[in-house]
Amino acid sequence: MIVVMSSDATREQIDTVMRKIEEFGLKVHPIYGVEKTVIGVIGDNKTIVVETMVGYPGVENIIPILKPYKFAARETRPQDSVIDVRGVKIGGGTLTVMAGPCAVESREQILNTARMVKLAGGSILRGGAFKPRSSPYSFQGLGEEGLKYLAEAREETLLPIITELTDPRNIDLFCEYADIIQIGARNMQNFVLLTEVGKSGHPVLLKRGPSARIEELLLAAEYIIKEGNSRIILCERGISTFETHTRNTLDLSAVAVLKQLTHLPVVADPSHAVGLSGIVPDMCYAAVAAGVDGLLIEIHPPPTRPCATGPSHWASRNSPQPWP
Repeated sequence: MIVVMSSDATREQIDTVMRKIEEFGLKVHPIYGVEKTVIGVIGDNKTIVVETMVGYPGVENIIPILKPYKFAARETRPQDSVIDVRGVKIGGGTLTVMAGPCAVESREQILNTARMVKLAGGSILRGGAFKPRSSPYSFQGLGEEGLKYLAEAREETLLPIITELTDPRNIDLFCEYADIIQIGARNMQNFVLLTEVGKSGHPVLLKRGPSARIEELLLAAEYIIKEGNSRIILCERGISTFETHTRNTLDLSAVAVLKQLTHLPVVADPSHAVGLSGIVPDMCYAAVAAGVDGLLIEIHPPPTRPCATGPSHWASRNSPQPWP
């Protein structure tokens, strides 16, 4: 359930209510809004005792939330959350474009790509320094060297960077270099990783797993939020279906559903979803029509040339298309 504080509630009144809730053996998670503060309450069936606090000074209302994801639910925060990353805002009616290569291959490659993203009007640079692959023999990324190249690209272009974290032991390293930590589809339910990222307080982009239901994605986000980190961006990147013409099936209905169920920003990754560069622009337009807050697009200086350090990505095997 959530405790809604009145718009004129003082900080002292908010702290008093939270202390009282904790006396019941429950956990609290305050969300300080522009107009009102709401306090999320987590615990067992003792939450019913919280209902007796309606008369406390500063308490406006107490709303039970039956959904298993409490803090990610729109009921907890009716207004859209906006994630601010180095002045770039994600959510709240803006459309943010994040673009870059799937993998950081070299210093020259990522610097050239960053300049392209900047020139084309993109807001955030993406690139994988650590790359989990289906085959253990495929290119796994440059590691910390790749993070340093990304940081250098940020210094030159002033574009914030997003890169994928695969190992919770590297959390401190990523907090040093990355502006947004990406949790890939394969790690959506890596609960140890989600918990550590939650403790870090760092902005997170959480990708939907290829076989994950919408509720499972929101519950994965809940693992991060319950540790005190609500700076989460959800990403629809395609799901596995019986269709084989595209790499995955981009589920744009999930975008519309998520915008109703949660206050968290929602972005789409059409490149990894369809794996065909010729239809990525159309999928971008469709995602915008569905209501996304941003797009995660794969681009590469020479998209048709195989990566010198590993196999090319799906989208690189098709003729290049202009960025929509």
